Amino acid sequence: MARTHLVWDWNGTLLDDLSLVVSSTNEAFAAVGGRSVDADEHRSRFRRPVAEFYAEILERAVDEEEFGKLDRIFHDAYRMGLTSMALAADATSAIRAWPGSQSLLSMWFHNELVPAVETYGLAGLFTRVDGLRTEVGGHLKAGHLAAHLAELGIPGDQVVLIGDSLDDAAAADSVGGQAVLYTGGFTHPDRLRASGRPVADTLLEAVEVARSLK
Repeated sequence: MARTHLVWDWNGTLLDDLSLVVSSTNEAFAAVGGRSVDADEHRSRFRRPVAEFYAEILERAVDEEEFGKLDRIFHDAYRMGLTSMALAADATSAIRAWPGSQSLLSMWFHNELVPAVETYGLAGLFTRVDGLRTEVGGHLKAGHLAAHLAELGIPGDQVVLIGDSLDDAAAADSVGGQAVLYTGGFTHPDRLRASGRPVADTLLEAVEVARSLK
């Protein structure tokens, strides 16, 4: 029996914002005397919890207080550049290609996500839109996905999550769902393929793969 509900990731998946994420990350690192990373290194090393990624690049521990500071610097820089970011080239057509219900779950802040969905012309396409309702992000997605599905009343075994990170795959596993991983986002394609998960180079391909999953 085919899966009936699709959960989309936002940053790095529907939104083509890798360059902005890398530049914003580097602003955070610079504020504490850290070195810069390029897009290839970011994609090769990025993971959640984001504090662990920061600690690896900075080569020292990052406690909760410092991570909160770095996260604020990151998001301030991110907001400054957001107006120039576009959706992935096939995002809208991919959303419209899915025959069942679908929703949007992001690790970005909810009060910024909702108006962005409208700005990009996607209002009305999702049965539910959820972002973070906390002041600091960077955590794992699993609990966020479980709460999202509970609000929808949809069991995990009916769900496919399309995202761009290994954390997206782990979140899908945690609820009994499946994941299709998109190579255009924050994680290097080699890492995604090494995970053994279904991988797609375009969002339309990701939907096609999701439709085939049992």
